[in-house]
Amino acid sequence: MSESNEQYLQQAISTLAQSDPITKLLNEVKLRRMQPTDVGLRAITESWLGTYRQILQKAHALDHGSLLKLDPSPRLDVLSEAGVIPSDHAAVVALRTVYQQALTDAKKHG
Repeated sequence: MSESNEQYLQQAISTLAQSDPITKLLNEVKLRRMQPTDVGLRAITESWLGTYRQILQKAHALDHGSLLKLDPSPRLDVLSEAGVIPSDHAAVVALRTVYQQALTDAKKHG
């Protein structure tokens, strides 16, 4: 992977971590200080999903191995299991679709 691709990957991971609802808010749900259906939590989660989708849409030059590091599935599963966002929510489906397309594109070019 080129230096610019590595830099993009690290920047993407950093951006996602900054707005990740799991690390910042899921504990509040577990402690019952916040409900999984809280409007604010939903807004933050949907914003994070949009950011994630945008990052993957711009990840054209990343190879298959690098894209695996950006796999949203584990985080989406945690959010779904916690009741924060359903797995069939439009933003979740869109993110999974963009990720699968990015993987397909990487295999074609890689």
